[in-house]
Amino acid sequence: MTSNRNRALSVAELESFGAELDAVRARTAATIGQRDAIYIRRIVAAVRWTGFAGRALLMLGAVGGAFLPALLWPACIAGMVLLGLSKILENMELGHNVIHGQYDWMRDPQLDGRTYEWDIAGTSENWRRSHNFKHHTYTNVRGLDDDIGYGLLRIFPEQRWRPFYLLQPVVAVVFAVLFEWGVAIQELKLGRWLAGKMSTATLRKKFRPVGRKMRRQIVKDYVLFPLLAGPFFLPVLLGNIGANILRNLWTYMIIFCGHFTADVETFPRESIKHESRGQWYVRQLRGSSNIGGGRWLDLLSGNLSHQIEHHFYPDIPANRYAEMAVEVRAICARYGQHYNTGSLPRQFGQVIWRILRHAFPSRPPRRALVAQAA
Repeated sequence: MTSNRNRALSVAELESFGAELDAVRARTAATIGQRDAIYIRRIVAAVRWTGFAGRALLMLGAVGGAFLPALLWPACIAGMVLLGLSKILENMELGHNVIHGQYDWMRDPQLDGRTYEWDIAGTSENWRRSHNFKHHTYTNVRGLDDDIGYGLLRIFPEQRWRPFYLLQPVVAVVFAVLFEWGVAIQELKLGRWLAGKMSTATLRKKFRPVGRKMRRQIVKDYVLFPLLAGPFFLPVLLGNIGANILRNLWTYMIIFCGHFTADVETFPRESIKHESRGQWYVRQLRGSSNIGGGRWLDLLSGNLSHQIEHHFYPDIPANRYAEMAVEVRAICARYGQHYNTGSLPRQFGQVIWRILRHAFPSRPPRRALVAQAA
């Protein structure tokens, strides 16, 4: 749908709009350096030490709790939260941004976007295809961007309704809890296999690297670390499960708030034919939403609280998005383009409304496609 909060832009305005946003990127890129290297290395250290502290507290609670029961639950809960925090930072601020190549200029093998492997069930190689290429190239283009509903949910009225979607309020909750596993199998295209459009042999070949990564994550979190506690393994196992669920729920909420709020639009394939730079920026803007919340939210969301800026500049270090957002918002205002932002409760409330509303049949609205000049 097209928001009535956006002004139609002429060809000349679109060209100027794109040029101004390109200039923001160029000015920022020219200043990338030591400040950004220090920042990401601090994130690496934070991931390492919160992870270590979380696992140590889980072990202390499990073993020490056998002799001092009052120690068991406080230590284990604190350990689970710290381990969950480590996983959130690793996925959101470290892994996601490194895999985008934001720190390739450092020439640090540990921060190389082409080889980084993150602490999640899915492979970074599949993520580079489904997210870095498909999603960022075809943002919210129906039939090309697989992130529209992730093949499970009907989020927009333009998606064809099927009786299965009546279950989506429940499916959405399960998907949130198991989010890393849903992302892991996204690139396998199970729907094509179920429809007979992909052979079992092809699916098996595509699954091999995913299966290896899943096995590695299961062994690490649910076998190796719990076994280190010996007969007191159960609290450690539960703590690892809880930490992964915390990370999954948080990641799901941030990603959905960035893509599925009330004013976010989807686009037909024809809209990207001969798309200019200015038109590309307009599509990214209208297919994204920001979350206001300050520095801590920026950090814990991997700066995806600035989803608009991330869609505009995915290879710029994300710690720069907050300052870039000041200029971006001013440019959007000058050109009469709605800059979609709101608090986390407000944005997530809109996501929940979409999930509930579009579980039921609804007609696609009458709409103008992205307003472009002929």
